[in-house]
Amino acid sequence: MTAVVPTPAAEKPVEPPPKERRPRRNLTPWILLLPGLLWLVVFFLVPILTSVSASVQQGDYDDGFKLTWHWANYVDAVTKFGPQYLHSGLYSLLCTVLCLLLGYPVAYFIAFKGGRWKSLLMALVIVPSFTSFLIRTIAWKTILADNSPLVRLLGDLHVLKLTTALGWTVGDHVLASPAAVVCGMVYNFLPFTILPLYTSLEKIDPRLHEAGHDLYCNTFTTWRRITLPLSMPGVIGGTLLTFIPAVGDYINAQLLGNPNTGVVGQKIEDLFLRNTQGYPVGSAISVVMMVGTLVLVMSYIRKAGTEDLI
Repeated sequence: MTAVVPTPAAEKPVEPPPKERRPRRNLTPWILLLPGLLWLVVFFLVPILTSVSASVQQGDYDDGFKLTWHWANYVDAVTKFGPQYLHSGLYSLLCTVLCLLLGYPVAYFIAFKGGRWKSLLMALVIVPSFTSFLIRTIAWKTILADNSPLVRLLGDLHVLKLTTALGWTVGDHVLASPAAVVCGMVYNFLPFTILPLYTSLEKIDPRLHEAGHDLYCNTFTTWRRITLPLSMPGVIGGTLLTFIPAVGDYINAQLLGNPNTGVVGQKIEDLFLRNTQGYPVGSAISVVMMVGTLVLVMSYIRKAGTEDLI
């Protein structure tokens, strides 16, 4: 008997796997970003490049300015205006610290004690900013005049003797002094500190305060261990929004100060508008201020922790 050997079934050809379709790129986000990018290029990048280019030029208004890579302009910008740099840094730092000391209690009260009046209280903080910056600064010339009630009160309390000894006022006069400049800056920039603080504090659950008291923490310890750490994003944001514009401010120093309280902004204005050869040095000062401010801000953010800005 002959054995029957089964024939193997014909093997089916293996089909190659279908090609994966590459997902189409969604251009909608880039299209939405385009107006903002154009704005930054035209009104931010181009002016910076123009300032950097002008800072290494030579010439005057009559014959024009030419790019000669004259780096000596930066030597003049750094060495000849030390008092102005010192005043700008000192006034802006004091302004930031005072705004934080004044703004934190205000933001805390509105966030946790404001109740149904929160909107009205925040409006009272914001509404003065609707008035011109210049008009608000000029108003302080009346508030700090020699015969004003505030100055008379400070004189009766002998506060002016202390501030005069420290060099912040002159005799019985507050106007045309460093103290007047800082007062004007604090008033003008205080809302920039309060708004981020309020936003950060409002997100804190009030029950965390109750939990702190349940754990036998007093009010100060609860604030130090719970409220302050949770409000650090507002503290960092508020101080940055105050310090950065305060460094470049010169209106307060020009209207409320004296020749000895000059800041960098005043010198830049003078070089650009009243000096026929001042464009290059004025541009160099601007670049130095931008770089210096950027270094300080980045160091501050790194020290505080960038995650606190989220």
